[in-house]
Amino acid sequence: MVDTLGTHLLVEYHGCDLAVLDDIAAVRTMMRAAAEAAGATVVAEVFQPFAPQGITGVIVIEESHFSVHTWPECGYAAVDFYTCGDCVPQRADAVLRQALRPDHVEVMLVRRGLKDAAGSLRVEEHTHGPAEAEGRKAAG
Repeated sequence: MVDTLGTHLLVEYHGCDLAVLDDIAAVRTMMRAAAEAAGATVVAEVFQPFAPQGITGVIVIEESHFSVHTWPECGYAAVDFYTCGDCVPQRADAVLRQALRPDHVEVMLVRRGLKDAAGSLRVEEHTHGPAEAEGRKAAG
């Protein structure tokens, strides 16, 4: 049996409500609601607006963190939900989908801190992205 220390849900929201993406109060509210829905315990938060637009925010939770970066000019938001314990990051994703009303969503789930049957941490090598595709292309 394989277990993990944490779950890292990386979500890309495309075609979002532009007004929400550049509204710091709305972004803070939706991220806090997402943390609550996931069953997380909020301990700190920082949200920073940028000029001419965009917001970066991090919510530190006892179970790890939630972070967001918005590009209103592109209708795009990138969000990380990293949790351990009994949190359910998929519930946080559901809250953001409702708040952002995206046209398209991409999700990647990463199991962090893999443990083997004896409870020892193990290492698995992961390669993902353009470098991997380029390597296959050159080999083919």
